[in-house]
Amino acid sequence: MILRDRQKVFVERSVTALRDRGNTLGVAPTGAGKSIMLASVVGRLGCARSCILAHRDEITAQNMDKFRMVNPDVPVSVVDSREKSWSGKAVFAMAQTLARDHNLEQLPSLDMLVIDEAHHARAESYLRIIEAAKSRNPDLMVYGVTATPNRGDGKSLRDIFDNCADQITLSELIGSGQLVRPRTFVIDIGVQDGLRKVRKMTDDYDMAEVEAIMDHTPLTEAIIRNWREKAGNRQTVVFCSTVVHASHVSEAFIAAGVKTELVTGETAEADRAQIFHNLESGSTQVLVNVAVATEGWDCPPVSCVVLLRPCSHKSAMIQMIGRGLRKFEPDRYPGQVKSDCIVLDFGTSVIMHGSLEQAASLELEKQLKKYEAPMKTCPNCKAKIPSASHECPFCGYEFEAKANTKPELNDFAMTEFDLLNRSPFRWCNIRQDGSAVVATGFDAWGGIFRHGNHWCAVGGIRKSPAKLLFVGEKTACLASADDWLRLNETESAAHKSCRWLCQPPTEKQISYLSGNYNPQTRYEAACLLTHEFNRRSISQVLGRIL
Repeated sequence: MILRDRQKVFVERSVTALRDRGNTLGVAPTGAGKSIMLASVVGRLGCARSCILAHRDEITAQNMDKFRMVNPDVPVSVVDSREKSWSGKAVFAMAQTLARDHNLEQLPSLDMLVIDEAHHARAESYLRIIEAAKSRNPDLMVYGVTATPNRGDGKSLRDIFDNCADQITLSELIGSGQLVRPRTFVIDIGVQDGLRKVRKMTDDYDMAEVEAIMDHTPLTEAIIRNWREKAGNRQTVVFCSTVVHASHVSEAFIAAGVKTELVTGETAEADRAQIFHNLESGSTQVLVNVAVATEGWDCPPVSCVVLLRPCSHKSAMIQMIGRGLRKFEPDRYPGQVKSDCIVLDFGTSVIMHGSLEQAASLELEKQLKKYEAPMKTCPNCKAKIPSASHECPFCGYEFEAKANTKPELNDFAMTEFDLLNRSPFRWCNIRQDGSAVVATGFDAWGGIFRHGNHWCAVGGIRKSPAKLLFVGEKTACLASADDWLRLNETESAAHKSCRWLCQPPTEKQISYLSGNYNPQTRYEAACLLTHEFNRRSISQVLGRIL
């Protein structure tokens, strides 16, 4: 498996911080590949025994699967409700299980404790585990990874981590095609002046005041009209200020003939799971919620986010918008296409914090290959954080935006050339009009193809049928195809720097190609042959797309 360049940087910076300071926090949003990077950090440090904590069974299983992919020779074991084994060099544990007294008594001396979803680390169960592990080894390294370091209860992680090694932003992931692009609309329905005067409480705005401004029938009707115009039939998540406000918005959508469901903190867990399933399956089009659909939940078919409340911190706004940016595998959602996500802000969040489109700059791009990230000190909590951070991941302190004299990544438009240049594989145009691009390794191949109004990413493994990877924008498709090759090949199979790439094609290659092709190099001929040999399978895959 070959890590993305940005993942490699994240890993190197985390390893450096752990060796220098004994603890660090890594911040990376959904889509960055946290499980892969976490596994790589553990593998790079080569500790005698590590424990990787998670708070849900599915996260534990996912982390262990990815760990085996990255570190196939490292023995693993599990500590959960069904099994309690410390035999592995890397042990994957459920925090709730390990925190019990009789299980903590069996805790061996660890070299490294890894906390996935590290924003939970201030919970009593995690603190008990950290204290027990440090009592057995005062030199214990503690590594946390999370997408959302700012806790909803305002409690900081500074008691556990004194620095942040690296912080991958949504802007980077969107620019590199790992997430779909947002299309942001700020819609003034006459409430912006009122919202600017709302009191700011300890950790957020006074939502009762927000409700008094936003919860009016004429405003809700205007919101639904604008939503119909901009979103059409998109699956949508709506963020409201209070339960009363959300109830009225939900009722208005239903009255307008839209299949809508409501979820709040008061919704029973089983009912909540069913509501989320209904949205994902398409039986519900709109999910209205209050501070529920932000953390630990992803619904890839969602391609519209509606903000009916202001956000005091930019990180909260990014969390909400991030619910609609996830790509998905076409096999899981047949017949669906997702090229972008529409963001409708009826408040002041985008005006106040700046849209995601405005957040991407070349600063991180220029630092990408520098493993030692330039750091700065947060003036509020004194944590060491990456100098490129716009907001402290520990306390939420927002740094004053500096005048940017550098060129920006226009609308996340990392050029196709940049993305191709970063790939360890060489990509070849199969057609003169550029509508088919293919790269090949020893065992796998990937390609992007223009089909109707969409680009399609397709991948395959030797002697196996082609697989549809993604349907949408060209950059996102290219990223999906490149990820497929990285997943199924090794560094030795990355042909970019091999000398034979530029040698003339062999006679055998020419004999297999029709007279319509005139490859200049051996690798170009290999890509053409890969396309020829898989043409029927590719056509069958593309033929199933709407």
